[in-house]
Formats: sequence, C-alpha cells, structure tokens
Amino acid sequence: QLQASGGGLVQPGGSLRLSCTASGLTLRYYSSAWFRQAPGKEREAVLCISASGSTTDYADSVKGRFAISRDSAKNTVYLQMNSLKPEDTAIYFCATGRAYCSPLESHVDYWGQGTQVTVSS
Repeated sequence: QLQASGGGLVQPGGSLRLSCTASGLTLRYYSSAWFRQAPGKEREAVLCISASGSTTDYADSVKGRFAISRDSAKNTVYLQMNSLKPEDTAIYFCATGRAYCSPLESHVDYWGQGTQVTVSS
C-alpha cells in the first residue's frame, strides 16, 4: 500500500515536497514513480527512480524544477517540486512496480491515492 501526502495550494514560484510511504512492500527493491493528472488531461508519468537509484525524467516541462528521491530507511519516496507553475496543477500519484523505470501505467503494480497540488495566486 502506498500513502501519498504533501499536496496543497502554493503560489507560482513556490515549492512543495510530496511524500509517498509504503507499507507491506520495500520500495528499494522496486522502481517508484510519480504520475500526475491535470484537469481534463490524461495521466502522465513525471519522474521515476529505479531500484538501483537511477532517475528518469519523463515530463520535459518539469526538468530542472522537480526531483525524485528515496529514503530507504523510511521506505518513502519524495517528489521535490520547485519553481511551481500554474500548469503544474494536478493530482499527483505515486506508483511502484518493476525494478526498472517505465512510463507505462501497465507496468505499475501499486498506486497511491493521489494528492492534489494547486498552483495559483
């Protein structure tokens, strides 16, 4: 089970850190990814960290602003979001599945419940 948290309302240019804590599985054995779904759009993969710790960016729009990390001791994956823009407004989902990173939802075995991020002045 994955529990996502940390969403909220933030002004443009602000920062948020999302957390995704797992229970019943050990995240360091699997890849973990963040997806997001903006209003009226399909869900898209944002960032992924593999079991080995390598990271992959899937969304060009967040490169240089978002970063994914994992704290194995806490069995938690983080999404650090900086320089937030209104277009980052979405529901953010954490997910885990294979050991390697993949943007495909079909490779996800477990989803978190989603946390709302709203970027607005």
